[in-house]
Amino acid sequence: MIRGLIGKKLGMTQHFNKEGNVFPVTVVEAGPCTILEILESPLRIKLGYAPLKESKVSKPQQGYFKKIGVSPMKIVKEMESSDNKDYKVGQEIKAEIFRPGDFVDVTGTSIGKGFQGGMKRWGWSGGPATHGSMHHRRVGSISSSEDPSRVFRGRHMPGHMGAVTRTVQSLRVMDVDLEQNILLIKGAIPGYKNGVVVINLALKKKFRELDEQKPVVEQKKNPMKQSKAKAAGKGK
Repeated sequence: MIRGLIGKKLGMTQHFNKEGNVFPVTVVEAGPCTILEILESPLRIKLGYAPLKESKVSKPQQGYFKKIGVSPMKIVKEMESSDNKDYKVGQEIKAEIFRPGDFVDVTGTSIGKGFQGGMKRWGWSGGPATHGSMHHRRVGSISSSEDPSRVFRGRHMPGHMGAVTRTVQSLRVMDVDLEQNILLIKGAIPGYKNGVVVINLALKKKFRELDEQKPVVEQKKNPMKQSKAKAAGKGK
């Protein structure tokens, strides 16, 4: 079974469970993705997402898609798979590989914010705000002048912020709409609206029913603390 799909972030909304509790969720369109290649060593499946006009594709890419008999795709990615026997080239895969209660790792490109100062980019507290300091949001000392006579690599400085690949792990799928290929994923995921994301089954957490209740663990009472509380007259 394939472990993930390519999709599109549509935005955020609210989701109510059976008990009436509300959760913030991200609406993601998962697929449909078309199988382009089936790789056996290691087990992987190459997927295509978002059909594209032939005029938008280079001639070598046109030859590749014509050879396998599939229309050109804008996004092409290899996804991990545990078993390839049920798949064939040209087959469409939709959101049915996910179910409510699954945990997923979502990868996307964070929103680009351009060139930003250190306070916004790194959360600096800033300089004095009064008494004419003239040093409210500026960069302070960044290194010693004589020794080492240079700025160490990794120093927090103003610069370009955002527009980098980020992965959020172990987000829970709250609902699946198979007719519209839509997932409701609890929490926020990186990227802007209509941005391309990759949804994979989580590596660190496994499926758990949404109705399943966590067992309540009773904490052991410290007898010494109880005796002290009684001695102080608080244990009545």
